Amino acid sequence: MSDLTVVIPAYNEFSNFSGGKLDQVAEYLQSKNLDWEVIIVDDGSTDGSTEKIKAFIEGKSNWRLLSNQHQGKAMTVKAGVEAALGKQVLLTDFDQATPIGEVEKLLPFIDKGYQIVIGSREVKGSLRQQEPWYRHLMGKVFNALVQIVAIRGIHDTQCGFKIFETLVARDLFSRLVVYRPHPEKHAFTGAFDVELLYLAYKQGLRIAEVPVHWYHAPTTRVNPLRDSVRMFLDVLKIRWADLSGQYR
Repeated sequence: MSDLTVVIPAYNEFSNFSGGKLDQVAEYLQSKNLDWEVIIVDDGSTDGSTEKIKAFIEGKSNWRLLSNQHQGKAMTVKAGVEAALGKQVLLTDFDQATPIGEVEKLLPFIDKGYQIVIGSREVKGSLRQQEPWYRHLMGKVFNALVQIVAIRGIHDTQCGFKIFETLVARDLFSRLVVYRPHPEKHAFTGAFDVELLYLAYKQGLRIAEVPVHWYHAPTTRVNPLRDSVRMFLDVLKIRWADLSGQYR
């Protein structure tokens, strides 16, 4: 069993190759005294990026590529978690909006007995750069909803940089009700982080929220109106799933 599995969800990432994002991940991990692996999970990309990922990982024994039918980020990440061999699993985005080196801020909390450590762009000490004002406002409004309806005390559920004890992550993903396998038509991240953390909160798991540096990466895959409405409805569904006894 390795020390750390890094799970990177991927969907139509062709443009991110120009910035050498995977090179950054590889260089960082190779510089550390860790037994590690990287699992890239492709969510049915259609832009040719899958071929580029295959070429990148060729000959790299501790890199793997899993191919999924397009079902959105929740099921993409779940596939990586289920395949993980590490004791801890780090979730990080392909665009490295939060650079992988920020994991050094999270790992000490695992050593202190926290089962889940989440990167946060909202708590004191965090840094967000180059983010359009409307995206920041969207995040603020969404988090206010999450605090009212679902989870109090967590200031940023949506940062894509989180580390879990692997067995804990597998258990939480197995209990998802709102985010279950189904085909998607569009790129969709959704509020699966909220459902995971809501389940963790219900189980009394120890969760730490740690400030990280985050850099806005422009993308055309986010539809502010469509995605905001759907995520709002999903948060309500999460609360209803609990009230109706669907969480076991």
